[in-house]
Amino acid sequence: MQDAQDGGTTAAPPEEADDRQVALVADALRRAVGGQGRIGIAFSGGVDSSVLLALAARALGTHRTLAVLGVSPSLADSERRAAHEVARVIGVPVVEVATAEGDRPEYRSNGPDRCYHCKDELFTRISDEVVTAHGLTAVAYGENADDARRPDRPGARAAGEHAVLRPLADAGMDKAAVRRVARALRLPSAEKPAAPCLASRIPHFSEVSPEKLAQVEAAEAGLRRLGLADLRVRHHGDVARLEVPAGQIAAVAAAPLRDQVLVAVRAAGFRFVALDLAGIQSGAFTLPLVTATVERDGGRTR
Repeated sequence: MQDAQDGGTTAAPPEEADDRQVALVADALRRAVGGQGRIGIAFSGGVDSSVLLALAARALGTHRTLAVLGVSPSLADSERRAAHEVARVIGVPVVEVATAEGDRPEYRSNGPDRCYHCKDELFTRISDEVVTAHGLTAVAYGENADDARRPDRPGARAAGEHAVLRPLADAGMDKAAVRRVARALRLPSAEKPAAPCLASRIPHFSEVSPEKLAQVEAAEAGLRRLGLADLRVRHHGDVARLEVPAGQIAAVAAAPLRDQVLVAVRAAGFRFVALDLAGIQSGAFTLPLVTATVERDGGRTR
């Protein structure tokens, strides 16, 4: 990507099939900030927010684009470092915001709306600490069109309440399109597996605590050192329930990897290690609960 005003990373343009959606995103960002304004992107380093950050930098210039990274015990240190690397490649500065969702009883109690309280904390901190200090005209985040259709994304409600923009979803850009654009722009996160926050590994109504988050982070870090890139370690007290892609289950269950997995997960403080035969499951804890609520309410989402 070659930024028209600032220089930056050189890459091939997105595929022609995605040009219309990319143009819609760029137009939305320009309208949001006007001729001289700045955009803040709520940034995680994942592929969605990376694409949004890159498109903002291309449309507005890197000097008018700011990556805002929320930092708390629910963000793995490896994810934090990776996010900084993606922003460096794009050429956009990063501002870290310390969030305190763990101080909120509603977040710690870990109901199905936990993500709402997390995003509300993030967007409140951005409004209070970043918007004025860095002269932001608008704030956007990387919700894509697939996310917008899911019922288990309560963070979207917080975004609406804080007038945070969602240009990818509004342009109809789904996850597949986001990945195509990321590859075309040669972003380091183009093939990055989804990496929800560490709190998503804790079953709803089981309290979120710094100790549990640290256990999950340590176990997953140990497993990645064994070469397992896409995984979840679900926290069930003494039991760690390991999710890996279905194609890797047999290898994880067999020697020698099985013994290495046991050592890595037990070193994080778990007594038992269970391997989930269903493989990786997005929304494993939240989706069944919100689906039951929708069905009970006759198809009405809340």
